[in-house]
Amino acid sequence: MASLARVFARRLHASARRSALSQFNMPAMSPTMTEGGIAAWKKKEGESFATGDVLLEIETDKATIDVEATDDGILAKIIAQDGTKNVQVGSAIAIVGEEGDDVSGAAEMASKATSAPQKKAEPTPEPPKAESPSPPKKDSPQKEDLPRGNRIFASPIAKMIALERGIPLGQVTGSGPNGRIIREDVEKYKSSSASATVPTTSQPPSAQLPDYVDTPVSNMRRTIGARLSQSKQELPHYYATVDINMDKVLKLREVFNKTLTEKDKTSKLSVNDFIVKAVGCALADVPEANSAWLGEVVRTYKKADISVAVATSSGLITPILKDVGSKGLATISAETKALAKKARDGKLAPSEYQGGTFTISNLGMFGVSQFTAIINPPQSCILAVGATEAVLIPAPEEERGFKTVQMMKVTLSSDHRTVDGAVAARWLSAFKGYLENPLTFML
Repeated sequence: MASLARVFARRLHASARRSALSQFNMPAMSPTMTEGGIAAWKKKEGESFATGDVLLEIETDKATIDVEATDDGILAKIIAQDGTKNVQVGSAIAIVGEEGDDVSGAAEMASKATSAPQKKAEPTPEPPKAESPSPPKKDSPQKEDLPRGNRIFASPIAKMIALERGIPLGQVTGSGPNGRIIREDVEKYKSSSASATVPTTSQPPSAQLPDYVDTPVSNMRRTIGARLSQSKQELPHYYATVDINMDKVLKLREVFNKTLTEKDKTSKLSVNDFIVKAVGCALADVPEANSAWLGEVVRTYKKADISVAVATSSGLITPILKDVGSKGLATISAETKALAKKARDGKLAPSEYQGGTFTISNLGMFGVSQFTAIINPPQSCILAVGATEAVLIPAPEEERGFKTVQMMKVTLSSDHRTVDGAVAARWLSAFKGYLENPLTFML
């Protein structure tokens, strides 16, 4: 009896060990994150980990973030491998357990997790029904994945390629959701023999598409597209432009940078540092521009947290310089350089790019003289900064009657729901005043 009791105890202990296995789900790395990608696992299957160890890197819509273990354990089974994209938050990405657990059931547990229905982030709409469906031709093959009486449901690029190549979409079998015809279906049709029911005389010769390269859409690029499309469609943008004499800023910058020794040349001031500081000062003078539309209320911020647009290989991101009004030019310069490097390396934390109150987009360094920018909601304004260029202006006090000055064009995009035209004009006047007299914000 004692022997049987020991066997039963061992089995009970093993069963308890097996039950300790659990799913490790895709975490939400920010309040707005709905899906992400697996950049790389830092632990291998069967490898143990301790609290604080980096388990994996997750690619969000803005950055690649390390995920640390919150407890000791073992990585029993990896479900979402390196490079997996569009993983929904809350979906199982691995099976974990405690050190010493029986992990023989991890594979079965992973299989059950992957077979469970997952909620789609962007459900495909049902294809619209035709008003007057035509009966199918007797000699035309029927596709079972397109419902009878419905219009042909195809992606825009599939339609374009079919038109260029003279391919009848009615004979292409769709492999997309709900039988939707996608690009690959049309391209595969070209490689197969033409249907015998379609006379060759009725089909124009196929057009040869130019060479091209398709780049998968990153999470960042997808988010940029969605947010800016929504902004341009829903926000009543309007634009105001002023010319600013930058002579004094350029001279002051030259004086400051000449005082730097060889050791601290990396801390040289840029024209953009002066622009950021002037934006902060102008927002203090005209706080209505430092606001956000929140539906039922208009929120006016007391501090200027400036989002500075930085171009990266994956798309545009806007790291934030917090409370610019309280900082000097040297601090602004150092923080801007550090944040820009982290942005290009994909190492920004969510707190470093979420929550700004006003955005600056500077294309002047690329030689762009003037442009308009799209507002980053829920912010009310974004400032588009052009290049500084030499311009001749009348100067009666000069012997020649004219002189050359360095002028910069800036365009303020404003949300008319929160910032009226007069407010935008007052803000631009204040901003222009600070840059044309930069000593005023250095006293």
